[in-house]
Amino acid sequence: MRATIKWVDNVMFVGQSGSGHSVVIDGPPEAGGNNAGIRPMELMLVGLGACTSFDVVTILKKSRQDVIDCRAELEAERADEVPQVFTRIHVHFIVSGNNLKPKQVERAVHLSADKYCSASIMIAKTATITHDFEIVEIND
Repeated sequence: MRATIKWVDNVMFVGQSGSGHSVVIDGPPEAGGNNAGIRPMELMLVGLGACTSFDVVTILKKSRQDVIDCRAELEAERADEVPQVFTRIHVHFIVSGNNLKPKQVERAVHLSADKYCSASIMIAKTATITHDFEIVEIND
C-alpha cells in the first residue's frame, strides 16, 4: 500500500492513495489553514468508521441479512497533551433492513471489532473503543 501527500500551501495538503483517489487535508484558520479540507485526525476517525462499516455490511450480507442501509456515527476523545492520540472512541451503528436479526447484527459488530477491522484494532492500542447498534426495520 502506498500514498503520496503533496503540500499545497500554508497547512493544506492533497493526499493521494495508491489506487489514485485524492483528498484535501487542511487546518482551521487559527492553525494557518483555510478550512478547505478534512483534518488529519478526522480522516483517521473517518477511516476507522469506514473500515468497520465495510466489515459489518459484508458480514451481514454473507449471513443473508437483508441490509438496506448502514450508518456509523463515531464520537472520539483525544488526549489533552501532545501527542493528542485518541483515548476513547464510540461507534454507534444504525443498520436498516428487512427482518434483520439482532444476534446477527451484534455478531457482525463484534467480528469487525475483534477480528477484521485493521483500523479499529490498531487504534485500540491507545484508545478504548466501544460499540453499540440499533436496527431500523424497513418492511419493503
